[in-house]
Amino acid sequence: MAPELISLQSLEGRLLFAVPKKGRLLSASLNLLEGADIQFRRENRLDIALVKNLPIALIFLPAADIPTFVGEGRVDIGITGYDQVQEHDAGVRALKSARRLSNEVPDENLKPQGCETVLELGFGACRLQVQAPAKGAYTEGKDLIGRNIGTSFVHLAQEYFARLELEQEGITNGDAIHLAGRKLRTKIIELSGSVEAACALGVADGIVDLVESGETMKAAGLAAIDTVVESSAILIKSKSPSNPAMVDLIAARIGGVITAQKYVLCQYNIPRTKLSEASKITPGKRAPTVTSLEEDGWVAVSAMVEKKRIATVMDDLTLVGATDILVLDIHNTRGS
Repeated sequence: MAPELISLQSLEGRLLFAVPKKGRLLSASLNLLEGADIQFRRENRLDIALVKNLPIALIFLPAADIPTFVGEGRVDIGITGYDQVQEHDAGVRALKSARRLSNEVPDENLKPQGCETVLELGFGACRLQVQAPAKGAYTEGKDLIGRNIGTSFVHLAQEYFARLELEQEGITNGDAIHLAGRKLRTKIIELSGSVEAACALGVADGIVDLVESGETMKAAGLAAIDTVVESSAILIKSKSPSNPAMVDLIAARIGGVITAQKYVLCQYNIPRTKLSEASKITPGKRAPTVTSLEEDGWVAVSAMVEKKRIATVMDDLTLVGATDILVLDIHNTRGS
């Protein structure tokens, strides 16, 4: 049975939320939506899904396109990589530079362009790096000036080499707009995939590409010689969202999930005379919760503790006299 098509009318009144449709960010994004209780069912081959319990429609898009849709106000909010936002912003700067050079007057009636970062999401960490053959003569970014560079991040690569070329000429204060509009001696070759193969195939002398573990680049005989951007997943919003209150609600829910993923709840009993020492070990996010027990001289303490520290915290609590130490998972939370 063919899936039911979603009409444009069904999107009216809904906040449009862009989600990566595939790749390294998809799975973690879906887990985040589940934790935030954003309930939906995505039919096969459909890139739009209506949320059941909130006036939201999820739009599944390539991560590289999400900053454009959000930045132009076509979509209200989205999850993508910081690298993709920086590439989009570099493209906007290049367009502004071209318009400036052609004396084109901007339309004052256009909605505010661009996107704003709402939250860092804590997954999808990677680096946009300049890579060159490991056994070659290129050991610094400036060694590739005037050479062929393969990349899918054309605008960031252009700004990176524009800055290096200016520095080579003794100019160190070029602003972003002038970097974007500079005519390069370095040739930037746009590639849509398998960028790491460009050097081996003789297409490029070096590349600018995303690196996670570095194993793919190493297998291709490449080595990093510089980092252009450090990246991870972020939640972004339009500068003119259709429903700002709903954007704030989503941000609060997702922020709660992220906090819950980082912390556990530690509970224990301790003599009141030792409470001061124990509170230094478990200060909580604001302060520990302390409750008197029926047994004189004893209190029960609850405090949020970073997951990565919990084993050491339990050891230290035991040393100061804490007993009945429990560690509980947190599924969601609100508040700073």
